Amino acid sequence: MKLIVALGNIGKEYENTRHNVGFMVADSMFSNFQLEKKFIADCYQGIINDEKFIVIKPITFMNNSGDSVIQVVNYYHIKIEDILVIQDDMDLPLGTFKLKRNSSAGGHNGIKSIIEVLHSDKFLRLKVGIGRSSFMDTISYVLGKFSKEEIKILKENFSKYQEIIETFIKSNGDETFKIK
Repeated sequence: MKLIVALGNIGKEYENTRHNVGFMVADSMFSNFQLEKKFIADCYQGIINDEKFIVIKPITFMNNSGDSVIQVVNYYHIKIEDILVIQDDMDLPLGTFKLKRNSSAGGHNGIKSIIEVLHSDKFLRLKVGIGRSSFMDTISYVLGKFSKEEIKILKENFSKYQEIIETFIKSNGDETFKIK
């Protein structure tokens, strides 16, 4: 069983905000799946190439994302190497991505919460670039809405993020790192 954790905040006021890029990526790929509420999350479940997976969008708000993750991990006995977290990253240009494993939270409170409950930073992360503002403070920027132009750039890259997620589900993290 593979676990994909899409990070974001719940509520209309957070839709299309930079901090919700994880939700946006997951919804772009799994919106045709039935959505269920469990594990303090909105969940999509399915099978690709005989591999079961669950996608969760924690409804705990970003800073407590780990509360949802640990429930799923404990229920399905998911190994750390079978977890992929989709997060926003201000240090990457808009629409670009980086795959990481074994790294700190880097100031991202959702990642910090997950590391705390798992007692590990060895899960795979798909970091989606949201860029950085030179004239806004960090909180205002990440909670700010994407412009129409920024949404267009993101959507042009959704197929790449989807390829990464599908490769992760079908194989393992090592295969995922081969995607450029």
